[in-house]
Amino acid sequence: RDLIGEKMLAVERKNRILSILQEEKKVVVGELAELFDVSEETIRRDLEKLEAEGLVVKAYGGAVLNENLQSDMPLAVRKRTNVIGKQKIAELVASRITDNMSVMLDCSSTALFIARRIKDRKNLTIITNSLEILIELKDAKNLKIFSSGGLLGEDSFALVGNQADRMISEFHVNASIISCKGFDIDKGFTDSHDMHASTKRVMLENCDTRVLAVDSSKFNHIAFNVVGTLSDIDVIVTDVKPPKEWAERFEKAKVECLYPADAEEAAN
Repeated sequence: RDLIGEKMLAVERKNRILSILQEEKKVVVGELAELFDVSEETIRRDLEKLEAEGLVVKAYGGAVLNENLQSDMPLAVRKRTNVIGKQKIAELVASRITDNMSVMLDCSSTALFIARRIKDRKNLTIITNSLEILIELKDAKNLKIFSSGGLLGEDSFALVGNQADRMISEFHVNASIISCKGFDIDKGFTDSHDMHASTKRVMLENCDTRVLAVDSSKFNHIAFNVVGTLSDIDVIVTDVKPPKEWAERFEKAKVECLYPADAEEAAN
């Protein structure tokens, strides 16, 4: 087996381990070795690399997910997390995006779901720092797509850094739609990487309507870098009806909150 093939298999195995951790919160070395048909020593090396990246914490005989992540989960993993919730959010956001609008989309997995829902719009202009979104929309002939340019982020399909921020700041759009790694009612919305946080802030500064699209798995979590607070957004789109305390804070801050009709029914 050639070296490139081995590296690709190792990356896929790492992503599958992270997906299992997202679902089950812990993994066992012996079970993973059997699942992937590799030695336990290979799995231990995988877990050591994941621990070095800040994604997991090794435990006796296995590992658990790092609940205080300061690193980005690979997009391949994030796309499989709370898929139903993100689809509901994408549907709500798409209902507000009409033909002839201009929008900015960040590099989040939620933004990727939104991009898929608005491919059929006409004369829509999209500016994004997500390579994944650029690929998703490459055949959409009725859209005008701008890439931010910039530095390719480590272990991500995102373009970040000063060049990306400068390009984005040269535009002004109808709506900027971003997501986050954590959303706390007091601390605001946060990200695990300073360059990602910077690009999201620039997007929010250059639009008419500032939209935070965040699924319920991010509630009551705080990541390392603050992107903004309630005063920095106009609309929150989520997949659940927020708790009463949160709804009151949204209303006080004059922030509109959208969530699916079935979330309202489930809460009653």
